[in-house]
Amino acid sequence: MSNDTLEADGFETEVRDGMRISWDVPITMDDGNVLRADIYRPLEDGEYPVIMSHSPYGKALSMQDAYAYAWNKIVKGAPNVLEGSTNTYQAWEVVDPEKWVPDGYVCVRVDSRGGGRSPGYLDPFSPRETRDLYNCIEWAGTQPWSNGKVGLNGISYFAMNQWHVASLRPPHLAAICVWEGCSDHYRDCARHGGIMCDFIGNWYRRQVVSVQHGVGENSAVSTMNGRHISGDDTLPDEVRAENRADLPAEILKRPFDGPYYRERSANFDAIEVPLLSAANWGGMGLHPRGNFEGWARAASTQKWLEVHGDSHFTPFYRQSGEDMHKRFFGHFLKGEDTGWLDQPPVQLNIRHPGEKFVKRDEQEWPLARTEWTKFHLHPDPERLSTDAFQGETTLDYDTTGEGLMFTTGPLEREIEITGPVAARLSLSSQTEDADVFLALRLFDPDGKEVLFVGSNDPKVPIGLGWLRASQRKLNPDMSTPWRPWHSHDEAWPLTPGDPVALDVEILPTSIVVPVGYTLTLNLRGRDYEHDEPSDLPGSPYPVKGVGPFYHRNPADRPPEVFETTNTVHFGGGHENYLLLPIIPST
Repeated sequence: MSNDTLEADGFETEVRDGMRISWDVPITMDDGNVLRADIYRPLEDGEYPVIMSHSPYGKALSMQDAYAYAWNKIVKGAPNVLEGSTNTYQAWEVVDPEKWVPDGYVCVRVDSRGGGRSPGYLDPFSPRETRDLYNCIEWAGTQPWSNGKVGLNGISYFAMNQWHVASLRPPHLAAICVWEGCSDHYRDCARHGGIMCDFIGNWYRRQVVSVQHGVGENSAVSTMNGRHISGDDTLPDEVRAENRADLPAEILKRPFDGPYYRERSANFDAIEVPLLSAANWGGMGLHPRGNFEGWARAASTQKWLEVHGDSHFTPFYRQSGEDMHKRFFGHFLKGEDTGWLDQPPVQLNIRHPGEKFVKRDEQEWPLARTEWTKFHLHPDPERLSTDAFQGETTLDYDTTGEGLMFTTGPLEREIEITGPVAARLSLSSQTEDADVFLALRLFDPDGKEVLFVGSNDPKVPIGLGWLRASQRKLNPDMSTPWRPWHSHDEAWPLTPGDPVALDVEILPTSIVVPVGYTLTLNLRGRDYEHDEPSDLPGSPYPVKGVGPFYHRNPADRPPEVFETTNTVHFGGGHENYLLLPIIPST
């Protein structure tokens, strides 16, 4: 049932599905640009806390219509999404207002500048966009239907911009739930280990440019409100191109860290808002690292870390995820006794083969009781051992092939690996540079690789790491043995044939390795891929173990430099080892 009313400033409000919904509400920015928001409110007048989201994805674009492959996976993994909601207002990576408004929240969804129905220059993650989000928070916090407390919640993009805006300390921002969102634009997203990632270009074209403001009548019509997702104005392609940043080009021309990346990253020292940071063990390339770094480095005195496995969506939408969000926001936005303060500062879902997870409460990260253990690389046969290699030799590998496989052999006792991982390699190239790709892999007693559901790929290995050898320079103030921190501010070219020491960060992981299973470090010159069939029908990118996070741009990785033979040097003062966080059994 609809009850349409036209408000004085031109936006429409209607009552349906137990909510008062206002479409395309204008929010004026400090420079005069107007953003449009959809607002879902309880039927009864009052002052309510606000859950806000802000992105260029198209605020009224139905997930079922635009992302059927993801929606089908959510329904399969979290069937509770079908309960207590018509699902009419389900949108990409944000909360369902039908699940929140009845609990006394206002849900505000904003089309960011240049996206959807908001005009302006489209430049995701830019300082201008972050300032816009600040303005939206302050606007929502002062509306007559607001209690003055605004919370941010959402996955990925909706998490990344939380780190950014929290650094600005909006007075009405009361809490953030950062679900699988990177915090360092250079290291977590654009250039892993200094190597350009293809993700931004593919994502930008597919999910952002496709719904840019001005697509107009050529955009989809929302099943929520019957309006064009990308506004009423239809602009020529060349006009829209001039009205947006060329993100892939910006990244390609900036191989080193610097102001461009810093202003699109968190300033952790300035973040003081209460936060819940949720990482995914299988978030290859984008969704684990920033949540660990953000939790550890944010200045907030009230902060919690939760780590899970499974897909990008299921843990967020399943009942346990929704309950966690509501306990967190109920405490900080409503002042309710939800039991949240009993939540441990760190809650880990410890991963076992077969998609088995065991929840465990902890007090810190990395775990204080970790036994940091070196597994040394041995060349003949290729193996991992806690005994150091004796002798002196070299081992070559073709960077276009499958690389080298250093293995423990079948384990005689169960071990748990939970924490950050690192590797030290002594390596030379036949050219002036080398890109190192590391994959931490697990094999069952029959020799079959054990893969896990990841955030953006249904079958991923235990962990991945990357490093461009010419960017091996370390920042000693930021580095630890288990998390090397590379400055990425200048090139140190290789001399062909001369070995250099490389410290490679491998993404944090958790795995309990049973007796008889084999752990393997795969040293490669290109992205990891497996040969298992996909079980994610309709995925817009290959799902071969790294999701959309490939590193294949020939302008960044010219074949004449990176398609060659690399050499690992053993002995004679050269070190090669894998540093694993072994958690002792209790």
